Amino acid sequence: MALLKREEWQQYVRDVNWTYSYVDDEAVYPEWHSGTGKVPRSAWLTWEEDYKVTYPEYVATQRDKESSAYAVKAALQRSTTFDHLDEGWKSSTKMHFGGVALVEYAAVLGELKMARFGLNAAWRNMATFGQLDELRHAQITTFFGHEFVKKDPQYDWTQKTFHMDNWVPISLRNLFDGMMIAPNVVDLAIALPFTFETGFTNLQFVALSADALEAGDVNFANMISSIQTDEARHSQQGGPTMEILVEHDPVRAQWIIDKNFWGSARAFAALTGPAMDYYTPLEHRKQSYREFMEEWIIDQFVHTIEDYGLKKPWFWDEFMRGLDTWHHGLHMGLWFWRPTLWWRPKAAVSKDERDWLREKYPNWETVYGDKWDVIIDNINNNNVEATLPETLPWLCSMCNLPCCNAVQARNGRWRVPEWSLTYDGKTFQFCSNACRQIWWKDRDNVNHETLIDRFLAGQIQPMDVGGILTHMGLTPEVMGDDPDYEAWTKDYAGRPATGIAAVAAPAGQEGA
Repeated sequence: MALLKREEWQQYVRDVNWTYSYVDDEAVYPEWHSGTGKVPRSAWLTWEEDYKVTYPEYVATQRDKESSAYAVKAALQRSTTFDHLDEGWKSSTKMHFGGVALVEYAAVLGELKMARFGLNAAWRNMATFGQLDELRHAQITTFFGHEFVKKDPQYDWTQKTFHMDNWVPISLRNLFDGMMIAPNVVDLAIALPFTFETGFTNLQFVALSADALEAGDVNFANMISSIQTDEARHSQQGGPTMEILVEHDPVRAQWIIDKNFWGSARAFAALTGPAMDYYTPLEHRKQSYREFMEEWIIDQFVHTIEDYGLKKPWFWDEFMRGLDTWHHGLHMGLWFWRPTLWWRPKAAVSKDERDWLREKYPNWETVYGDKWDVIIDNINNNNVEATLPETLPWLCSMCNLPCCNAVQARNGRWRVPEWSLTYDGKTFQFCSNACRQIWWKDRDNVNHETLIDRFLAGQIQPMDVGGILTHMGLTPEVMGDDPDYEAWTKDYAGRPATGIAAVAAPAGQEGA
């Protein structure tokens, strides 16, 4: 008996649906999970993905990907490649492993929610493949990172990060819980596959893959490239969902795009910006963080949303200005609060590196140069203690990142403005105007406590640096520090001190 051709049977199995006789539709697809809102239930019958796949095809393709990725890994395990990688680049991989591995598992839960409550059978079918993708991503990232624990205990945070109350994973949990765990499936499809996976994962996976190859880390480049090849399939859940939502409720579609774009941009400014512009060795940098954002995010993403009849997010001017400052301020903050990290932040402000930064960011020297000069003088004068924190940074109540965004005032002076509001008798601090406005409209985070909130409430004991580090799960063997002070301070040895004797906090930020 001859087998049917794929095109002769797939249309029947990918969109299997039925009418329930023993329970009403609302019981099967409750609004708080399905989120149809103003969209008529019948409108979801038109949902259709562009790229269709069968299970046998899926298994065959994934088997080949797995075989290829693990073959490269097995070959490199017998080499000394890892031992010769730059410490700054290793920090980039530690940030990625710790910041991404369990996010991939959270995405499994998001895909499973769409596989259960998606409002079209074809959508549920595609989400089933999506959860298999994300499970693979969680497994391969965790497994590849775990290999290096015996060489460096900081890699143990590949699995530990999201189980710790460190300020970095608190920020990431806040973002991804709001994107994957809490929302209904319509909002989730716009936030995760459409906004995040078609835009920002390109930044983390494509950009870092290119830098990894330049840095000689073939294993890491191979891993994240293998992951990225899955995204084109399940990320397409966003497009059909967006088409239907825009037709019936464009205001809601625009808002979901806006708030998730902003949250993603803030997170990647902290994770990817320093990795590209500071941790990657100068000779291996393919593009600056801003250049990559302009190519992969700004041009492509704006064209995509405009094709659906949507506008640029209302905060676009603030976002564009932030491309020149956000990740530089966050890099300085990460370096200053380095004992609170699970990687070794590389300052990377030697004369050659500063020349590169000035070329890519004309205002860099004006905004950050004198602050780094003070730090350099302290180190060259054997006063490293003056560069260590005695406080915690003020953390934004929306994105949970440090409030260190430098803004140029009308008089030309650069400063870190205070954005705050009082609600229900409590004052909330924000890193930016957009974070404040998004928080105010949703107020999702009204009961979400930042690390500062927990500290001020007495939940961290003792209330000193030691108590804070213990609370965050940081022990001496994993506590972050600069991997090589001399590499970026030797150019300035012997010069007269250019600033004050000590620096209290980066870019004008006060502590808590």
